[in-house]
Amino acid sequence: MSDPFATEERRRLRELTRAFVGREVLPHLDDWERAGEVPRAVHRRAAGIGLLGIGFPEEIGGSGGDLLDSIVVTEELILAGGSSGLVAALFTHGIALPHIVATGRGELIERFVRPTLAGERIGCLAITEPDGGSDVAGVRTKAVEDGDDYVVNGTKTFITSGARADFATTAVQTRDGFRLLVADGGFRVTRRLDKMGWHCSDTAELAFVDVRVPRSHVVGGFAELMTHFASERLSLAVQAYAIAERCLALTLAWVRDRHTFGRPLASRQLVRHRLAEMARQVEVAKTYVRHVAVRVASGERLVTEVAMAKNTAVATCDHVVDQAVQLHGGLGYVRDAEVERHYRDARIMGIGGGTTEIMNEIIAKQLGV
Repeated sequence: MSDPFATEERRRLRELTRAFVGREVLPHLDDWERAGEVPRAVHRRAAGIGLLGIGFPEEIGGSGGDLLDSIVVTEELILAGGSSGLVAALFTHGIALPHIVATGRGELIERFVRPTLAGERIGCLAITEPDGGSDVAGVRTKAVEDGDDYVVNGTKTFITSGARADFATTAVQTRDGFRLLVADGGFRVTRRLDKMGWHCSDTAELAFVDVRVPRSHVVGGFAELMTHFASERLSLAVQAYAIAERCLALTLAWVRDRHTFGRPLASRQLVRHRLAEMARQVEVAKTYVRHVAVRVASGERLVTEVAMAKNTAVATCDHVVDQAVQLHGGLGYVRDAEVERHYRDARIMGIGGGTTEIMNEIIAKQLGV
């Protein structure tokens, strides 16, 4: 059976992504980590070679391709030496745009989708609230009808790319219940949030104070939000196993070159067995997540399997990054060592897109318990 991730077209996509990382990312990533954000110019450069539009139809300004092509780009950004924080910052439109695209409304596509895929605008998805956590259905941000507009009031937090965002696909409560609408500015950044990891990905708390949003900017409800959660969770699963795979490669190189007591670390049975277990877990997680992704890309509406894929990849990532730091010794604890950055970045994987505990609740429900 042929590997859908090993086609000639996807091999070229990997090469394109790896070249982009080497040219546009690696010389600057440490500076972006310290600055707390990725420059807008990087969005334009990624758009210029077609990376930003992967997974979006050409007729709306995208580059074509599907979920599997997006996975290839995500994998290679990390395997080439980038970071999951970069993925979050550069591809936030992957969670901000799908609801807009799904409406098929030309005015919204021209206003938000095309300029974002061209690298000229940045969007965010504003769901989480300070007292809501993972309770998506319990959002308290209010949108009250006033003529042809909604007037929006509320607070959102932990919003990826929120500090740079020009527009926000926002969850609100209306008279008719839960809705998603697109606020074209008008919200205010009340705090930039410093985080354990993902330092180059700006995260913010946003305040909506009497923000007027046209009623024509409604792009769905609770069902539409849940539909697109599968792609977000799969993206995080891919990032998790890619981090693990990258840390395994870095650790293999380190233990072959590092000598202690006159012998390379790789010559010691304990080290070899740790590496073998790291490799086993990476291969299992990668194989399962890709299997689920192929099914989702073919049109299957999977919920339980996506939750299992995310938790499997996160558990692998947690184990492998911990072992990578341990085997690197003191170097693994030094800021700017690549494994140290991956160690910090990995911690969000079991939180974002639905916590590990929420994923287990989904799985348990399928089991009938």
